[in-house]
Amino acid sequence: MARKRSQAGVQVPGWAWWSLCALIPLVLLNGAIAFLGDTQVPLLSLSFLAEKAHALGAYTQHRAACLLEEHPPLEPLVAEAERRHRLPPGLLQALVQVESEAKVHRISAAGAMGPGQLMPGTARMLKVEDPFEPAAAIDGSARYLARQLAHYGDVRLAVAAYNAGPGSVGTRVPRNGETEFYVAKVLSAYARLRPPAPPPAAARPPRRPAQAPEARARTQPRPAPGSPPHP
Repeated sequence: MARKRSQAGVQVPGWAWWSLCALIPLVLLNGAIAFLGDTQVPLLSLSFLAEKAHALGAYTQHRAACLLEEHPPLEPLVAEAERRHRLPPGLLQALVQVESEAKVHRISAAGAMGPGQLMPGTARMLKVEDPFEPAAAIDGSARYLARQLAHYGDVRLAVAAYNAGPGSVGTRVPRNGETEFYVAKVLSAYARLRPPAPPPAAARPPRRPAQAPEARARTQPRPAPGSPPHP
């Protein structure tokens, strides 16, 4: 027979105490991600536990190093990464805006980290040691996006692969309830943030061919009878 514990005169089964003890770390982990990562996570969520634990550890290690100094603005870093990796101007900025609202310390409910929301495995593949350090994180996101763009040759598919993973994207944007909406948000932000196209050059009037001296003489009006000759 299961042991029972008494609390304020109420008999509580032993399994309930064990369940409560098992739930406390889960609630603490999800609560920390929600609070520190500025995101929404159900406190009893069982999804991506390893990724969230990794992200929390990386955040704790990073935060200890950046408490005394502020991070530089992201926009110059993003613009430089776009130039360095030959991305369309404004595309990486739009992606970062949608991914994290340009918040350096953002952690997602799936454990994605930093301004470009790199998953732990993606960060390791890109050799980004600190996904919360702006310069390294932005450069890693730019390299990953440039890799997808070179592979697919299409902005929509490259953005879809950044979100869903290259293995999930073929010749069209996958419809999984997330990626199609993500792509629409990024492209909408890209249309707003990319520099305007240069105006078309004004057409010049065609130049009239130069006339020979004999032709100019023939086209000059003859003087009226009785008028003095031209000097």
